[in-house]
Amino acid sequence: MKILLVQDFLRSGGTERQTVRLARAFAAAGHETHLVTFRPGGPLRPSEPGENLTLVSLQKRDSRLDWWAPGLRRYAKTVSPEVVLCMGRMANSYGRALQVALPSTAVISTMRTGKPLPLPFRRSLGATAHVIANSAAAGDHLIDAYNVPGEKITVIPNGLVFAPQGAQTDEETRSSIRAKFGAKPDDVILVDVAMFRPEKNQLDLIDMVKTLDPDLPWRLWLAGEGPTVEKCRSHAAALGLADRVTLLGWHPDPRPIYRAADIAVHASKRESLSNFLIEAQAHGLPAVARAARGVSETFVDGKTGFLIEPDDLAGFAAAVTRLLTEPALRSKMAAAAIRQATTNFSTDAQVKAHLDLFEKLASLDRSA
Repeated sequence: MKILLVQDFLRSGGTERQTVRLARAFAAAGHETHLVTFRPGGPLRPSEPGENLTLVSLQKRDSRLDWWAPGLRRYAKTVSPEVVLCMGRMANSYGRALQVALPSTAVISTMRTGKPLPLPFRRSLGATAHVIANSAAAGDHLIDAYNVPGEKITVIPNGLVFAPQGAQTDEETRSSIRAKFGAKPDDVILVDVAMFRPEKNQLDLIDMVKTLDPDLPWRLWLAGEGPTVEKCRSHAAALGLADRVTLLGWHPDPRPIYRAADIAVHASKRESLSNFLIEAQAHGLPAVARAARGVSETFVDGKTGFLIEPDDLAGFAAAVTRLLTEPALRSKMAAAAIRQATTNFSTDAQVKAHLDLFEKLASLDRSA
């Protein structure tokens, strides 16, 4: 089968990680796979594509325009794929045009965001052959907000991009990372790994930890990059938390960070399914998270973490305090978190679900 994946830019976000991993998996399964991006480069762009995988950038020089896709339809016609998978808001905005250009191809939209959808994206939802949502909540939102027929939607959760490797209790790795970022042996590390964007809302996490008991041995680590980094840094300093809130920067592989931390915290306002919460739990971190769309599907409230109502900052702090002060509960939830994350978000199952759907859609006659 010939598969074309479309992505605007391979920045360091969760959707982009899923795009690269799926492209590699499809190619490894023997399918001729093309990954076309609008902009060249990006921190996640593979240096060596590998067998069966072709990488193409439509912009010869980076214009920094995420929406500009010169020659996309021409390239798609040249490839003549059986399936086109649009990833990200900008790529999905071209779904309708691609389906018109390739009427016999199964062009698939994806719903992987909690943000409002641009008009071209919304129009594409009605024109493309199918839609993949990465959570049941995202699928319901497609039906309720955009009138997409339920039979046109398939829910396929994200797979673990950063599955655990080696022993979970690698104390040497854990100790070295903790020491690198100034944590003491008895400190309990709260961590959030996400792009620094307004909707990811790291500011609320900083406000939350300000209300924690200063005599408790907690630290907050925020890993990632993005436009709100300096605002978060300044906010922590203004609250007198510069010594307890550490911005770690972007890490191509966050697994050492997960191994060194103890509790996952996430206050995002908009999600569809959080890669971070899945990965953190797979590494044994119980979660405390704001109830954005799809977040409840990433963990089991009361068993692998605590789900907090959006505006309940006091409730968020209370749940964190409970995990800080009850190590036995933290350990019990950690063990349950590993089981549920590795079972429910298997990468093999995710890839198989995509390929099974592709085979089904590619076999349909769209000439009528």
